Amino acid sequence: MLSTAAPTAAAAPCVPLALPRSDAPPPRAVGRSDASMAQRIADTMKLVLDNLAPQRRMVRAGDPIYRTGDRFGNLYLLNAGAAKIVGLSADGREQVVSLKFRGDWLGFDGIATAQYGCDAVAMDTGEVWVVGYDALLAACRREPALLTVLHAAMSREIARDRDSLMSVCTLPADARVADFLRCWAESLSMRGLRTDQITLRMTRAEIGNYLGLTLETVSRALSRLARSKLIGFAEKGRREICIPEVAALGEFVQRCLMPAHPTLQ
Repeated sequence: MLSTAAPTAAAAPCVPLALPRSDAPPPRAVGRSDASMAQRIADTMKLVLDNLAPQRRMVRAGDPIYRTGDRFGNLYLLNAGAAKIVGLSADGREQVVSLKFRGDWLGFDGIATAQYGCDAVAMDTGEVWVVGYDALLAACRREPALLTVLHAAMSREIARDRDSLMSVCTLPADARVADFLRCWAESLSMRGLRTDQITLRMTRAEIGNYLGLTLETVSRALSRLARSKLIGFAEKGRREICIPEVAALGEFVQRCLMPAHPTLQ
């Protein structure tokens, strides 16, 4: 829990934890909603494989999946790794507008105009399934469950965009950063991955770009969250962040929505 009083000392850094083996049990119990999401993703991947022949494409950090202005012809299903969607603002600056994880679809923005409106860029090593849009529509006519999956994915994307906008419009800087970390950790949890220590695949500047904050504001917010023991840093200067309790981040964000929200020192 947070204290509104200034702590007497900075939080001690977390001891780096060894990554679990692929055959090891998850580091914490998986909640019912997490298990349901993991099953939904597995069902989606199987449904696509059973009804289509997606091209499997390996990507590494920094690889473009598609570029702004490219002719639309495919949707992309992320099977492993993470990706960011980057658009251009009116003055030509890059703006991170969305983050994608395993089981997420990419490329919906190209359907209306027949060309992609943003860049999709891999944030780490992963695998993307390339699904031809015409072939997907034909498969949806044969298999209604596939159409249901597609509509649900579109609905989730709309809901995520709404939640992201609400966060930027209503939350102070510390709460935006806390909510960003909570969302990242919960996205990993829903995919059966560890959440006690996460590796951010974004720089502080990119996080600030995504949240509408400066790099300095993001760095100060992370430091205050660490001093309040909501997070810890695994190694100085690195992107590994320890989260003792994901729920505590959510509770802090909720308190920030109250009229007299706490201020981290």
